[in-house]
Amino acid sequence: MIEIIEGLPDNIVGLVVKGRVTKKDRSDILLPAIDKARDWHHRLRLYYEIRTRYPGAGWEEVGLGLDQPVAWERVAIVADTAWVRHAVTALRLVIPGEVRVFVTSQIPEALAWITGEASRRRRPAAVAGRAAARPFRPAPQYLHEAP
Repeated sequence: MIEIIEGLPDNIVGLVVKGRVTKKDRSDILLPAIDKARDWHHRLRLYYEIRTRYPGAGWEEVGLGLDQPVAWERVAIVADTAWVRHAVTALRLVIPGEVRVFVTSQIPEALAWITGEASRRRRPAAVAGRAAARPFRPAPQYLHEAP
């Protein structure tokens, strides 16, 4: 199952994967999220959190399946499974853009890294006298912390 993380800047596709991923997940959740981000941005960022011990289950039927390649500016992978972290580390040479791997205890750092530095959120024009926008803080359910 794929869950989209809401509240991230427009150029970031945030995913949480739990259990088995199917073609229906891909067509109903993943591709629309990428297409929505592409409507506003050419270079995207991907936050990909794996909350399953066997994330490969189901991916063989999903495939990459993107009609047009995505220009990933940054990719943050969060996983506690050692072989996933090692595989991503080995494959980062063929993934375009910056790639970093984090463990679950580093979720706040991963979110700060993926949203930081040149993150492009569409914002209304500044209004004189208004306070500056607060930094991004994800919802508690994505931090594995008590509220």
